Amino acid sequence: MDLTQDMGVQMGMKVSPRLVQASYILELSSMELQQAIAEELSENPAIELVEQPTCSACGTVLEGSICPNCLSQQKLPLTSMDGDDGGDDYVPEMRLAAAIEDDFDPLTQVAAQLTLAERLLNELQTMLPAEDMPIAQFLVGNLDESGYLQCSTEEVIDRFGVPAERVEIVLTALQSLEPVGVGARDLRECLLLQLDYLESEGIVCPYAREIITHHLPELAEHKYSRIASHLGITHAEVETASDFIRHRLNPFPSQGDTIREPGVSDSRSTYVLPDVVINCGQTGFEIEVIESKRFTLRVTPLYNQLAANLEREPDRFSDDEKRHIKQYVSRAKLFIANINQRRQTLQKITEYIASVQSDFLLQGIRHLRALTRAAVALALGMHESTVSRATASKFVMLPNKKVIPFSDFFTASLSVMDVIKELIANEKRPLTDQEIADELGRRHIPLARRTVAKYREQLNILPSSLR
Repeated sequence: MDLTQDMGVQMGMKVSPRLVQASYILELSSMELQQAIAEELSENPAIELVEQPTCSACGTVLEGSICPNCLSQQKLPLTSMDGDDGGDDYVPEMRLAAAIEDDFDPLTQVAAQLTLAERLLNELQTMLPAEDMPIAQFLVGNLDESGYLQCSTEEVIDRFGVPAERVEIVLTALQSLEPVGVGARDLRECLLLQLDYLESEGIVCPYAREIITHHLPELAEHKYSRIASHLGITHAEVETASDFIRHRLNPFPSQGDTIREPGVSDSRSTYVLPDVVINCGQTGFEIEVIESKRFTLRVTPLYNQLAANLEREPDRFSDDEKRHIKQYVSRAKLFIANINQRRQTLQKITEYIASVQSDFLLQGIRHLRALTRAAVALALGMHESTVSRATASKFVMLPNKKVIPFSDFFTASLSVMDVIKELIANEKRPLTDQEIADELGRRHIPLARRTVAKYREQLNILPSSLR
C-alpha cells in the first residue's frame, strides 16, 4: 500500500452562499422580512432604506401629495355594494378623506390588532398588583387555542412559591374577562362560568346548572330520561335545558377571538399583515407585493462613490479599506438582489394562482379549484420547493379584503368543508356523518363517511350524538 496524489476534474453540485441567502429570504413572512432588513441596515453601512410616500387608501406611490390611482378612480362611475349606481359625478367623502390623509395606513392599523393574550394581560394589569403579574402571564401563556387552562394550580404554586389563595385570586380575575369562559380548567367549569354570566344578565334557565354540574356525561349521550328521573323533572324540561345549553353556551370560548376596534366588523379571523394584495382592476386582477411599494433598498451614495474610486484609483486605498468597501458593497448588492428576486417570485406565483382561482376570488370558497404547488411550479418553470418556500407562512388579501394564508389556495377540501358547515348550521335535528355524506352525494359531491367525520373534526364540530 502506498499514498499517492492524483489531480483530476470532477463534476458536482455545490450550493452557493447566494442561493442559501436567497432561499432564506424567500421563506420569510412580511414581518420577518422587516426584521431581517432592520438587522442588515444596522450591520451594513453600505445599504440604506429609501421610504416612499404611499397612498393610505390603495398603496400607490404618491405624486407629490396626490394619488394618481385614486384620482383616476374618482372620475369613474361608482356602484354601491347592493348594485345601486351612485352617479358619474359622485365621489364618496370617505374615499376622498382617505386619499388626502397621507399619514393613515389601514394595513398598519390591521397589523396593530391585539391578540387575545395581549388583551387579557392588558386588562389584568389594571386589575392586579404588579407582584401578581408574573402569575397572570404564566396563566395566560398556558391557555390553549380554545381558551382552556393547560396547567394546574399546584404547578403555579410550585413555580412561584406563593399561597394557593393568591393563585386563585389571579385565576378568578382571568376568568372574569371576555370571552366568557376563558381560563376554565375543564368543560364543566367553562359552561358554568358562562352560565354565571348569563344569570347576571337576567337570562336564567331552570335546571341548566344542575344538569351541567351533575349530569354532563348523560347530557352528551342524550340520556334525558335518566336525567329527568334523577332530578325529579319532566323529559320536556330536560330537553328545554339541553337546547338552552347547546345554543347559548360555547364549549370553545376563545377560538378565533380577537379584539376589535369601533367600526371594525366582527370577524372571527385573526388579523395579520398580508404579504400580497389582490385587487380587481379594469383589465383583470392586480397583484401587489406589499413591501415593493413601501420602501426601496439601495447602496448608499457614499459607498457607491468609494467603489467607483476603488476601480479607478486603487492605490489611494489601503488593503483594509479595499477589503471593507468590497465586502460591504457586495453584501449590500447581494441582499438587494435577493429582496428583488423574492418580490418577483411572489408576483409570478400570485399572478398564476389568481388566474387559476379567479372563480374563487370573485364568487367565494365554493368555487375553489384543486391546485397543487407542483402544478404551479410546473407551469412557471420553477422547482416545487421554491413555490413551497415562497408561499409558506405568508398571507394574501383577497379583493373582498379578507386575509387568508396562501395554503388555502392549495386546499381544495375547504369548499367541501364549507358545505358541511352549512348543512350542520341549518340542520333541524343533528345529522349523522352518513346522512351528511348522503346529502353531499345528492349535491354531486361524492364523499365517504369517514372523510366527512375527518372534515367535521377539523371544523371543531361535535358528532351528532353530542350536538
